[in-house]
Amino acid sequence: MTADLRYEQFKLRPGGALRGEVTVPGDKSVSHRAVMLAAIAQGRSEIRNWLAAGDTEATLGALRDLGVQIERHDANTLSIDGGGLRESARPLNLMNAGTGIRLLAGIMAGQDFPSVLDGSVQLRRRPMKRITDPLMLMGADIESSNGGCPLRIRPAALQGISYEMPVASAQVKSAILLAGLYGDSSTTVIQPGPARDHTERMLRSLGVDISADGAGGNAITVVPNDSLTPLDMTVPGDASSAAFLLVAGMLAPDSDLIVKGVNLNPTRTGLLDVLEEMGADLAVSNLDEQAGEPIGDIRLRTSQLRGIEIGGETVVRMIDEFPILMVAALRAEGETLVRDAKELRVKETDRIAVMAQELRKLGAEIEEREDGFRIDGPQNLTGAQVDGHDDHRIAMSLTVAGLIAAEGTVVTDAACAGDSFPGFAEALIGSGARLLPE
Repeated sequence: MTADLRYEQFKLRPGGALRGEVTVPGDKSVSHRAVMLAAIAQGRSEIRNWLAAGDTEATLGALRDLGVQIERHDANTLSIDGGGLRESARPLNLMNAGTGIRLLAGIMAGQDFPSVLDGSVQLRRRPMKRITDPLMLMGADIESSNGGCPLRIRPAALQGISYEMPVASAQVKSAILLAGLYGDSSTTVIQPGPARDHTERMLRSLGVDISADGAGGNAITVVPNDSLTPLDMTVPGDASSAAFLLVAGMLAPDSDLIVKGVNLNPTRTGLLDVLEEMGADLAVSNLDEQAGEPIGDIRLRTSQLRGIEIGGETVVRMIDEFPILMVAALRAEGETLVRDAKELRVKETDRIAVMAQELRKLGAEIEEREDGFRIDGPQNLTGAQVDGHDDHRIAMSLTVAGLIAAEGTVVTDAACAGDSFPGFAEALIGSGARLLPE
């Protein structure tokens, strides 16, 4: 099997220790940003270990429609000639990529030609006012469809602003900072708590004057810059993809698994902190740095977990990992309570409702709350057929749940796993999981 196959469903059998060493694809968040910034940098950028997945391919396709010259040496190695975008003859189709459309909107707001940003039915359901409102405060001329996409962006002069975000969000912050590159003066984004800082790290590496001030460094200021230097980088392994393997190894019996070269950016390690607090047997080694991002190897052994309460700033640092945390919580001793996670309601799906719905098919008891959920464990899961709902993190989380169910489980609509983790099935099989992709 090759790592780029897309399977319609996964059939799972319980048992099977996960052992050995495994790598995960390049970081999805970093991969989106790398190709966008390479497209507007001056000169040729070289990008290695780029994530070739559904969402990032959509971003790459949109850049090609904008006239960006991209040479692909293999699936994960790119050379990009930046320095100028041009008007697309058709709407830019970002498919399911929420990060892609929100960040690209910030860039397109500063261009001297019109553009239309659109996507799938699923993407059209996702809220865009959180980025269009601050961009319009900067002077951007944006027309949305009932607060969502398609977004119609017309040329406009942008002004620098100071914007206080009501909720910490890396996508909102990044859209404003990228638009700020084209402003008439500095732009400051004030976030109420920590959010992913991949955009700031990468902009700084390209010669942009960007600073973090205020309490906790949460006031981020960018100085306009239309002469970014090219990138030469290797994308670190995706922490969110690693999460599925880590939890699988933690729950499967007699497991001892090492996930190599994972991005350990402090804004992305909320799940590791939570798992440690829950009693996970994990260790980090071989620390290094790639493209300004800290990386390391994570070793995980089968663990006896205990329930904890999760809320506040930790939620932002692990917002994409809550579906798989829900699976871990089912096997933890005592109560796991998650609060302050209302953003899960507006991801690719309502991840609180959908995960609760599908895990109940496996026999789970879950109490949904408006901003989170409550689980009493440990609970034993039975086999069933469950649905991935065209949401990659749902499909992969249900796959891990199937590995620890008492009987066989089938995950349908599993092809979406490739949106962020091509080779997911192969990674599990290679580690010892009893999984049959079809």
